Amino acid sequence: MSINRDLSADNALDASHPLGLEDSAWTEVLTAMDRTYAELVDYQAQLEDQSHALEEMRSYLGSIMSSVSDALIVVSRQGRVEDTSHSVAHMTGRPARSLAQMDVLDLVAGESRQRLIAALADCTGNRAPVTCELSLGGVSGDVLLEMSINPRFDDRGRLTGHVLTGRPVGELRRAYSELAQSHNALKSTQALLVQNEKLASLGRLLAGVAHELNNPISFVYANTHAMERYATKFETYFNEVQQGATRERLTALREELRLDREVRNLREAIAGARDGAERVRDIVEDLRRLSSDGSGESVIFDLVTVARTAAHWVARGADRGIALRFEGLPMVQAMGRAGHIQQIIMNLVQNAADALASIEEPQITFHASQENGIARLSVCDNGTGIPEEVARSIFDPFFTTKEVGQGTGLGLAISYRIAADHGGSLSYRPNGTGGACFTLDLPQSRLPDTKTTGSHEV
Repeated sequence: MSINRDLSADNALDASHPLGLEDSAWTEVLTAMDRTYAELVDYQAQLEDQSHALEEMRSYLGSIMSSVSDALIVVSRQGRVEDTSHSVAHMTGRPARSLAQMDVLDLVAGESRQRLIAALADCTGNRAPVTCELSLGGVSGDVLLEMSINPRFDDRGRLTGHVLTGRPVGELRRAYSELAQSHNALKSTQALLVQNEKLASLGRLLAGVAHELNNPISFVYANTHAMERYATKFETYFNEVQQGATRERLTALREELRLDREVRNLREAIAGARDGAERVRDIVEDLRRLSSDGSGESVIFDLVTVARTAAHWVARGADRGIALRFEGLPMVQAMGRAGHIQQIIMNLVQNAADALASIEEPQITFHASQENGIARLSVCDNGTGIPEEVARSIFDPFFTTKEVGQGTGLGLAISYRIAADHGGSLSYRPNGTGGACFTLDLPQSRLPDTKTTGSHEV
């Protein structure tokens, strides 16, 4: 009896167990289907967004390809054309659609095929851009291009093809020609600015020049008047001699006219007139060197002598006396155009003189030195110096702190460029005593050893 009851219970269990397993499985299946459907819906939305972005990118790239004026050809690794700019279709006279999947070698003509094959191989081997001239075959004639071939890589760094970009050589040569013309015009303008700045500086020195010329000319003029008076006395004496005057008469006349003293004075007047004439000659020679354009080949010159000449001319035209102090080497040879270097120094001295207008004892100090093949000249003043915020712009063209009409703002800018053109440099630093100090460096030739001398006043 007990065994039958156990079997009945077991049969009841067996009858309910399969039904419980079936409900659980269907629940899991339905849940998985819901989850999968939600993922599919989300993926579909992402796919549509990506498709929309792809279309926008395609449209964007298409607009770029249609607007690019240079030739642009995208080729596969096998050399098949994948895409081109509309300008290629215009150059070749072929429809843009017909260019797709063409062999890129079929686009070029003549010897360009071999050059393109070599360029593609070089670009592939070196994985670097290559430039060459290629002729695109066109219906109305070949078009010569300056072509740049660049490799294309995927995100794993593998070569996937090449991109060819080029511009007609005629346009490039025309652009180079226009660039050369602009460069020549710029050089001419620069030379004109240098000369104008030199003339502007020279105009400020006219008062000193007139004074320097007036002194020797007045000296010569005064001596010529004295010599005319001496000549009159000698004519009077020789007339008496020709008329047969007695010895006593001639002796008395000689004493009366003081001919012995006048002979000595005559020699002094001649020497004075000669000195005055030589002084005028030297001034004219200095002016000739000062007004020269400094063109021609570079030569070796004495930087200290050029500095003295420039400084003295500026000092002559100054409204007040300025002490010029030269220190360092008595002679430093430099390589360059002395006329242009003199213009640099004149600008520096003139700026220093303007800065010293309110200083009681103005002084400009020049220090010459040489080291490692570089000739160096420092021009320092004892003025108030240049503020730091102003010092950053002093070499900019047309920058000036002077009143309108008192400065062009080109002096330091031109001087900076002249120094650079000579292979040197022009720099500024504050003077240790509070003033301004400019340093001019120029290349020099090999020099014998020169010992430094003490400073001296001028």
